Amino acid sequence: MPLSPDKHIWPRLSFIMPTLNAGALLDNILASIHRQTYPRDRYEIILADAHSTDDTRKIAARYGAIVLDDNGKNMEEGKRLALRQATGDYIVFVDADNEITHPDYIELAVGALADNPQALGVEGYYLPSPKMSSLCAYLTHRLHISDPICWLMSTNPRLLARQGEVEHWALPPGTQSYPLGANGFVYRRADLESVQADEKFQDTHVAMFLMRNGKREWLRIAGRGVHHYYVQTMPGFIHKRRRAIVHFLRVQEEMPVNWMKEKPPIPLWLAGVYCATFVGPLWHTVLGLVRDRDGRWLWHVPASVGSLLGSAWGVLTYRRHRRDGTGNLIAKLQTKQALLKTDGK
Repeated sequence: MPLSPDKHIWPRLSFIMPTLNAGALLDNILASIHRQTYPRDRYEIILADAHSTDDTRKIAARYGAIVLDDNGKNMEEGKRLALRQATGDYIVFVDADNEITHPDYIELAVGALADNPQALGVEGYYLPSPKMSSLCAYLTHRLHISDPICWLMSTNPRLLARQGEVEHWALPPGTQSYPLGANGFVYRRADLESVQADEKFQDTHVAMFLMRNGKREWLRIAGRGVHHYYVQTMPGFIHKRRRAIVHFLRVQEEMPVNWMKEKPPIPLWLAGVYCATFVGPLWHTVLGLVRDRDGRWLWHVPASVGSLLGSAWGVLTYRRHRRDGTGNLIAKLQTKQALLKTDGK
């Protein structure tokens, strides 16, 4: 439910965002934050910037964002840095390739979380946008998880109840195989502190730790969340999967926690076979076309192959550079992202 009109009792809020040469996208996400109905004097925006050389910091300054120098090896270290500096009672994790879809999303999310202490957080829907390609809309809106292999290994959440616009979700008993916690996810600061997120933060780890502590339920706001401009082209997708795998394996060195080992529907090797044989992807393409009447499911076969290629490339890259002391490898593998032009602009 909406918060009180009296802004003096609205909880303090912190938006946390890692950045690196994000100038092509940053104005988009920051403008969507400023469009929120949440009072401007009740939130802060903190960027953990890995020494961008483009106009990232200049754009951030226009929106009054706090910019921290991120000297870490990956985005997760940047998020921990920002979290340690955050003053909010509620924390919203966003990335530069996000855009909050509705002006009331944050107000509704914080209000829902305040009314439901049993919930670990609020997850946003990933909705399509005219500024994304059909491939991007398929990856984010249809798969939600932005990768066919991860999609196959994710357990389908169950809708427990609806209360107005607030939806209650949970995983089936006995599994935590679902990557929960990124792109517009809202947490209570107290819950993050209870699992030492300022020291151990990684997108999907925090939700897993909270589930293990007994908070099995999370919330969604009907029809609201973020546009996730993950990638616009197939070559970009393959490169992005390469980078994601290198990042994932490096994080595993520090903290070997992995949602894909939490009783997934199928094992990793079988997900790889699925992508390589075409039979499974073709079946899900037909199923998606019939069920959703959405031609963007035609991307499923090439994206499955692309996921397999990008993942294999990432493993090879990681092994090649594992002991060479290259601390900025993740930055070097960054994929260029952009928004599609609309209305002739």
